[in-house]
Amino acid sequence: MRLIYVIGPSGAGKDSLLNGLRQDFAAMTQPPPFYFAQRTISRNHDQSNEDHEAVDASNFDLLINSNAFALNWFANGLHYGVRHQELAPMSEGVWVIVNGSRAYLEEAKRRFPGLTVLHITAPIDVLRDRLLSRGRENRQAIEDRLSRLQSYTPDPQDLCVSNSGSLSDSLAVLKNLLQKRTEI
Repeated sequence: MRLIYVIGPSGAGKDSLLNGLRQDFAAMTQPPPFYFAQRTISRNHDQSNEDHEAVDASNFDLLINSNAFALNWFANGLHYGVRHQELAPMSEGVWVIVNGSRAYLEEAKRRFPGLTVLHITAPIDVLRDRLLSRGRENRQAIEDRLSRLQSYTPDPQDLCVSNSGSLSDSLAVLKNLLQKRTEI
C-alpha cells in the first residue's frame, strides 16, 4: 500500500512540514516521489495555510451523497474529505500523502489496509504556544484539545516526527524517515 496517512495534533506543524516537503520535491528535476492529496474542507482558504478545495457544509454533504470521497470525516467543527481521484496515483506506483485525522485513523486503516501512519507531534507546551498564537480558539478550547492528546498512543510501526525544533531540522528528519520507509 503506497498511502501515507499523516496525523497529529493541531499546532504540531503538519501543514508546515508537508508544505516544506512539497517545496523540496518541486525543486527536483525528476518527477517527485510523492503525490500530495488535496483535501476538500468546509473551511475558507483564508483560515488555513493548506491548499485545499473549500466548500460549504451543504456542498460537502452533496459530495458525500454522490460518493465523491475515498475518505471523509468530521473534526473540530469542519468536514474533511479526500476525493477518489486524489488517491489514483497509487495505482501508478506513486506514494500518496494524505493529511488525515487521528479520530478517523481506524476507518482509514480499514479502507486501506497496510497504509503507513506518519505521526507529527510536538511537546504540549509548544503546542499550547502555537495554538494560542493562532488566535482561532479561546484558552479553554485549546486546553480541551490538549487534554485529548493523552488518548492516542502511536503504534510501533508508525513513523514519528517531533516538530519541536527548527522547521528545517524536523523536515530533515521527516525526509530521512520517508526515504527509509518508501525506499526512494
